[in-house]
Amino acid sequence: MDEITRSDDLRRENQRRVLAALRASSPQSRTELSAATGLSASTTTAITSSLLTRGFLVEAAPSSDTPNQRPSRRGRPQVALALNPGAATIAALAITLNRLSVSLFDYSGELLAESTIRTDTRKLKRDGFFEQLGKQLEELLEAENASPGPLSQIVVAFQGTTDSEGTSLQWSPITPHREIALAAALHRHFRVPVRVENDANMIAGALRADESSRFGDSFAAILLSPGVGMGMYVNDRLFTGIFTSAAEFGHMRHIADGALCRCGRHGCIEAYSGDYGIWRNATGGDPNEIPDRDFDASSMSELAQLARSGSAAAREAYRQAGEAIGQGLGSLFALFDPMPVAFVGSGTIAFDLMEPTIRKSLGRRGVGLSKHDAKLYCYANDLELIRRGAVVAALNALDRNPGLVRATMELEDAG
Repeated sequence: MDEITRSDDLRRENQRRVLAALRASSPQSRTELSAATGLSASTTTAITSSLLTRGFLVEAAPSSDTPNQRPSRRGRPQVALALNPGAATIAALAITLNRLSVSLFDYSGELLAESTIRTDTRKLKRDGFFEQLGKQLEELLEAENASPGPLSQIVVAFQGTTDSEGTSLQWSPITPHREIALAAALHRHFRVPVRVENDANMIAGALRADESSRFGDSFAAILLSPGVGMGMYVNDRLFTGIFTSAAEFGHMRHIADGALCRCGRHGCIEAYSGDYGIWRNATGGDPNEIPDRDFDASSMSELAQLARSGSAAAREAYRQAGEAIGQGLGSLFALFDPMPVAFVGSGTIAFDLMEPTIRKSLGRRGVGLSKHDAKLYCYANDLELIRRGAVVAALNALDRNPGLVRATMELEDAG
């Protein structure tokens, strides 16, 4: 690596640190930014001056709750700096079973507009995902005052396995199609960078960004919904596979030759703890058949209430779900050591029915658990976290290279 390359890398990293500090708290003075980032006053001034000139920052009135706003030597308050909302527009696309959601956010991370439709994702043609999502995104972008800045990044969060490069969907239970090159199709149409990400990874990214005191360097986020997925950070890095997004907690083997899973194998954790698996067990369904229906939150809430009211079949179904999850976590902890776990999604409405069995399956004397119980947390709104994680991923990419925004604007002008 030559000296120029090292200098460019250092400048981009310092720039990212300044922007990250402003995303954490805005507005701030240059003095406060220097203290927050550990950069020298001269470096902070040079970076913020460049970002102001290029339109990524704006001068702003100091916030009433901004601490330590000290006057300058001449008695004038320091100039406060804030992110310029109009510097860029982010599109966050979330695809889950029978639900397509498109949202627009400005450069400061504020929601601008959103659109969610219900459709049978299992019946959409291969190009149907691009066609529908593209239509929703175009309509939002064309709406009056919807996007103050140029569309600069698209992140697609998919329920399923994506490739490690973030370009395509490899497999998903919500569609019979494989190898859907969604990033390429969206990039050709909108002419901006596009990434396709696993939805549970986006959930983990959102929790890490917004609740770092609880979810720090190492933790897992397990999605409990029609399917069961996982996003995980290990030593401050998102865990992925060699070729794919991996971390398919729901498809770890629970019982050899057990109940049929949507992935086509038998005995997966999901076959017992996914919504359809719990419903199948509670209603005496054939373990070798997948229920042919979409279980919405109200249906699963009614089933949970039956269990709380004393239904033996429903209680047993939730016990089996907790056992599958608990044994899966035990295997995970044996590999990576115990870590905090966030459970997210519709399945959390019945977490009280599963938690005792989860903890019993883990045991207090298991590997790494001899001193402390596992820390388990619940978050019901999966879509909000998926969307938030997609925005965090997009803004992080832009903050590492704000030149992408300028290149996008030049591309639009040339078009």
